[in-house]
Amino acid sequence: MEIAYIPSPSQGVLHLGPIPLRGYAFCIIIGVFVAVWLGNKRWIARGGRPGTVADIAVWAVPFGLVGGRLYHVITDYELYFSEGRDWVDAFKIWEGGLGIWGAIALGAVGAWIGCRRRGIPLPAWADALAPGVVFAQAIGRWGNWFNQELYGKETDLPWALKITSSTDGRVPGLYHPTFLYESLWCVGVGFLVIWADRRFKLGHGRAFALYVAAYCVGRFWIEYLRVDEAHHILGMRLNNWTAIVVFILAVVYLVLSARMRPGREEVVEPLAPGEGDGDGAADGGPVDLEKADGPESVDGDAESADAEAAAPDDSAESDEATADEAESAKKS
Repeated sequence: MEIAYIPSPSQGVLHLGPIPLRGYAFCIIIGVFVAVWLGNKRWIARGGRPGTVADIAVWAVPFGLVGGRLYHVITDYELYFSEGRDWVDAFKIWEGGLGIWGAIALGAVGAWIGCRRRGIPLPAWADALAPGVVFAQAIGRWGNWFNQELYGKETDLPWALKITSSTDGRVPGLYHPTFLYESLWCVGVGFLVIWADRRFKLGHGRAFALYVAAYCVGRFWIEYLRVDEAHHILGMRLNNWTAIVVFILAVVYLVLSARMRPGREEVVEPLAPGEGDGDGAADGGPVDLEKADGPESVDGDAESADAEAAAPDDSAESDEATADEAESAKKS
């Protein structure tokens, strides 16, 4: 007897006239806004300037979307290039299918380009973004709920997910809501990173590394519950092996970074010319004469110039008077 369950939406897209509004795309977009908003607040708190996070995100987000899609298509190529499949579907990102591993990897490349253009260190920017990124993942996982995908094994738990679609080999029934498990895990990881960052003053990329390591732990056990098709290596799903490798790399980075570069960056973003506290001379910016001398000084200079311009006329009159006196003296 079905006592309780999480219902699945009857469809993942609504049509506003000819415009399709897809739940999966909305989740991705909302997640990006949350990541940029929170990252901006954390960046400013670290001494950065407002707007820098968004400027770099313009590079990181497109690269991340491309990387996430590439990872998914490469690791699940049979969904798009096997017999009876249409390879054009590989470009339909709105139908689902983003691999977080590829998104982070290629997104980091885009972020590196943006950071280079602004002259700021990538690790510091990544530390500011870390909680926002994992919160964005938590929101993005609800896109899988809209698409009725990436669920786990069958279960009769009261929070089971009810799948109603039978397309692409799905079998209607009650399953573990792995999208919900991962979403909640990501929220927990986000708060963990925020707490650890405040408690230990993490810097030089260690907050981001902590996020990666903690996420991999959750992804490893959640991956075991999933029943969707996946490649296996030595009896384990490919994503399990990826989680192990990435976890080890993140932990090694944490340890080595703490030893080689303890503490946190004192300056995360250099001031642009003319943005110092002084009159601009100290940081190479132009000096504002009005601010340096004040309005009264400028007016005084103008009056002095007028006086100097008038001086030659007075001198000429004086010379004429002297000449007249000399002539009078001769006559007398």
